[in-house]
Amino acid sequence: MNINQSKYFQTSCSRLLCLLLLLWTSLSSAETIESGLRHVANPEWFHHGLIDLEAELEAARESGKQGVMVLYTTQGCTYCTAFIKKSLGDERIANRLKQQFISIGLEIFDDTEMTDHLGNDMSIKAFAESQKAGMAPTLLFYALNGKDEGELIYRAIGYQSPERFTKMLNYLVEGHSKRTSFRDYLAALPPSDAPESASPHKLIDDPLFTSPPHALDRSRFASDRPLFVLLEADGCEACTNYHELVLADEKIRATLGRFEVVRLDASDNKSHIVTPGGQRITAAQWYQQEDFSRLPALMFFDEKGMQVLKTDALVELSRMTNSMGLVLDRAYEQGWSYQRYARTKSIEASNKKAAEAAQ
Repeated sequence: MNINQSKYFQTSCSRLLCLLLLLWTSLSSAETIESGLRHVANPEWFHHGLIDLEAELEAARESGKQGVMVLYTTQGCTYCTAFIKKSLGDERIANRLKQQFISIGLEIFDDTEMTDHLGNDMSIKAFAESQKAGMAPTLLFYALNGKDEGELIYRAIGYQSPERFTKMLNYLVEGHSKRTSFRDYLAALPPSDAPESASPHKLIDDPLFTSPPHALDRSRFASDRPLFVLLEADGCEACTNYHELVLADEKIRATLGRFEVVRLDASDNKSHIVTPGGQRITAAQWYQQEDFSRLPALMFFDEKGMQVLKTDALVELSRMTNSMGLVLDRAYEQGWSYQRYARTKSIEASNKKAAEAAQ
């Protein structure tokens, strides 16, 4: 990278982080998601009946729609409920989806047979695995390509606020997904008309965080502990909320004591680190390379440096607990997704409560 390229990267990266933080503010101030309802039905205007994505894509084209939207949820998912009630319950969003997409709701663990976007028959559960829908809610958008074949054009994981989901629909419907990433699309949006003011939200230090320089490289020699990497930046209200709601919890802190915990500034495009895989890179470059578009962003690695889980979606207490458990219980070695692990733990807790009540 020459000097001009480096200066351009640093400027564009800083601008990108500032814009993304502004776009994230409306969600970060919302009430706690996990304290909400645990289940709500999909909207009545969703597709009902046999699931044949290949046929639905053709039907979408014939009716002048963009394609098909698949929403993967699961029982007991408060994040799913919040998305359905707040975002899909928004009349303007609902009307736009009805105009532009055929919407289908699926359950991650459903064994019912379906036909995928390429005409292959499989279970709904197997399709979820093939499309990397391992954390609910997951949104999958499909369209027909130039060869009349169905293809995945965008995947969104986690809760999407009405504001963010509206921007996501603009990104897809206006064809921006063919030219740029969603992160860069957000960064290129015109600034808000609201007057600029200094953000009171600054990076928060915590005794849990290991001090630099960070020796994250595990490509040659394994560590004695798994690794948790937290990406944050100044001006991030959601990061402050994460510290106050999640990192301040005693049980969370005790469990994180079994990890090497590293916090990095996602806007830092000068200081280099060596990633668990041995790559020399800045935190800002790592943030972009992982295709994150929100903060805080979380990454979990095992002792050998294999990435077990990453997300920039909203994470509250229960989701953080299960994310750590997925790593510490080594459930990923059995091929388990986050959602399968969370479901198993939920069933275990319910059975334990029922047994205690029966005594």
